[in-house]
Amino acid sequence: MLAQKSFRLGEVKLSSGATSDYYIDCRTTTLDARGSQLTGQVFLEEIRARGWNPQAVGGLTMGADPIVVAVTVTSGDIHGFLVRKAEKQHGTGQRIEGFREKGARVVVVDDVCTTGASTVQAIEASRDYGFEVVGAMCLVERQEAKGRASVEQAAAPALFVSIFTAADVRQEHMFQNAETAPTVLAVATTCELCGQPAVTIAPRNRCAAHKT
Repeated sequence: MLAQKSFRLGEVKLSSGATSDYYIDCRTTTLDARGSQLTGQVFLEEIRARGWNPQAVGGLTMGADPIVVAVTVTSGDIHGFLVRKAEKQHGTGQRIEGFREKGARVVVVDDVCTTGASTVQAIEASRDYGFEVVGAMCLVERQEAKGRASVEQAAAPALFVSIFTAADVRQEHMFQNAETAPTVLAVATTCELCGQPAVTIAPRNRCAAHKT
């Protein structure tokens, strides 16, 4: 779904100021009805597998917003909080919205990690408020701009986990868009399913028996 709805090729300028030959907008997936269900499921499964046992999940608005809601609804017992980019200039002036129990175990979530700046901000704001950050997660890691190193440093001793990498999503996007591409004869390659000599690339390497 990320490959179909959220990934597109073409030169774009990222929030970091750098340029890239592709763009990933996870919100077209995380705000999709079925996409939201799957997002909540995959994050919750990873959180439980890690044994983090958080009382809440949260992250910097607005990339984290649909992920937070999806996890809270799917779990039924994990609360949610959102981190403002800056404190409100009116009312109580708070930066943390939603769940606000100091000392609580929390997992910080985000949609895309490039430089990691938004995840780092959320981690720092969560700790400044009084939460115990037990883990950090993103849906897609772009594997560039030293984002992982920045988040790992900020999250330590908690772990940083990515569900997918941009390479995963890009590969699936190419596979999906190759289904209607014309067959191309392969040269000196083998079928990715059975190891027999391949006769087509589309771009999957498949033998005659598995080419469909």
